[in-house]
Amino acid sequence: MSYNLFLLAIVLGIGGAFQYGLQISVVNSPAEYIKSFICETWMKRYGSSPSEDMITLMWSFVVSIYSIGGLLGSLSAGYFSVRFGRKKAMLFTNIPALLSAALMGLSRLSGSFEMIIAGRLFSGVCGGLGLNIHLMYAGECAPRELRGQTAITVSTAIAVGKFAGFSLGLREVLGLDALWPFLMAANAIPALIQLLTLPFFPDSPRYLLIDKKDKEGCIKAVKQLWGDGDHMAEIDDMLAEQEAIRGEQAKSVCDLFRDKAVRWQLITLILVSSCMQLIGANMVYFYAYNVFIKAGIPPDQTHYVSLGVGITEILTTVLCGFLIERAGRKALLWRSYTVMALALGLLTVTLSLQDSFSWVPYCSVVLIFIFIMCFGIGPAAVLCPLITEIFIQSYRPAAYVFNGVINWIQLFILGLLFPFIVEGLGSFCFIIFLTYCLSMAIYVFMVMPETKGKTMLQVMEEFNRLNYRGRKRQTVLQQSNCSVMTVTRL
Repeated sequence: MSYNLFLLAIVLGIGGAFQYGLQISVVNSPAEYIKSFICETWMKRYGSSPSEDMITLMWSFVVSIYSIGGLLGSLSAGYFSVRFGRKKAMLFTNIPALLSAALMGLSRLSGSFEMIIAGRLFSGVCGGLGLNIHLMYAGECAPRELRGQTAITVSTAIAVGKFAGFSLGLREVLGLDALWPFLMAANAIPALIQLLTLPFFPDSPRYLLIDKKDKEGCIKAVKQLWGDGDHMAEIDDMLAEQEAIRGEQAKSVCDLFRDKAVRWQLITLILVSSCMQLIGANMVYFYAYNVFIKAGIPPDQTHYVSLGVGITEILTTVLCGFLIERAGRKALLWRSYTVMALALGLLTVTLSLQDSFSWVPYCSVVLIFIFIMCFGIGPAAVLCPLITEIFIQSYRPAAYVFNGVINWIQLFILGLLFPFIVEGLGSFCFIIFLTYCLSMAIYVFMVMPETKGKTMLQVMEEFNRLNYRGRKRQTVLQQSNCSVMTVTRL
């Protein structure tokens, strides 16, 4: 990876996926302090203590409103990325981040817990916008042989964001009653860093050439990001994609459902990418605390073990960056899904026998780390470049919008249903996620085409064999005025 492309990946991660991971984890540590603040504020205003139900309701708003903001941000990502370009849209995501930091950081001084709720809403908007635009921007800026490695930096940024949230929430850092407003306003720092650094980088070369018809700007961006050298093969690939689109405007989400040309791409998007919540990672994290305590780890030390879990996720996503261009997306996905399903099945057994034998909790700990490793080296990392690779330029923004909306809706619904699922099924709740992982392993192995080392149009041709199975058709490569030799000589 060239030096400038590597720097761009870092800058995008700081203000993009990092913010998403940070806001997921940072709210856990100050929970009791914020509940106390809500109680104190209520007493000052109304002269009486709020009921436990009211405090719980206000806290649930603080937690869940983030998903509502993320949904709004995801719905807006397609419009901003097409209307203003990937770079300007990415810069715009820092505005709600700074606004949320100001609201939450000043909430205690102002005596308003409503400011925390509003701040969480704006941080969700930042997460929804930033995550989708980051994925699109990073994927479009990388040359074909580095698409996987560059896009995986998104999952690494999410993992680093989660780790940063847990680390900042430790008592030795900002996890104290007097410091929680600073903890909640920590997202201002990455937002400011990106605002100061991203203007020095170009917009996406694909956006400049295909959407803006700016060939000179595209060539300049390619040289800046990839260094000097002969990059005409990649530019020919973009020109062929532009010719295949034939000046079509960016598609809407409705077009994804109407157009038969992307039917199996949409099915793959829904099954493999948009259902990340059904993998069961959140359930595993939830049970991890109980498992660690059963294994003899003191309750006050579980936060540090959680940091170890976070480090494991970071390391596995980095490891996937070295493997993805060698093993391929398909192999990494179906193998990791298979091992995750096996781990969930065994975890169900060990959690059921948790109190039967003294050594069983240690088996559960091992299975949790195996699951997290497979999650990091498989779906968490591999799915990042997938949407960029299976959709051509005109459909890509709509695909990211749809993927983001489905993920945020799932996050919100599962957040509400999660306590009831645990209460009703206990450790057997993993059977639901085991079934999903096993189904996805079969689907990826049997149906999904490999995208490693292929141009966007070549990937589209692979899916056309599914979209137009058994029918004669004129291929996209044949329709294009560019010769097949030009498209495939990369």
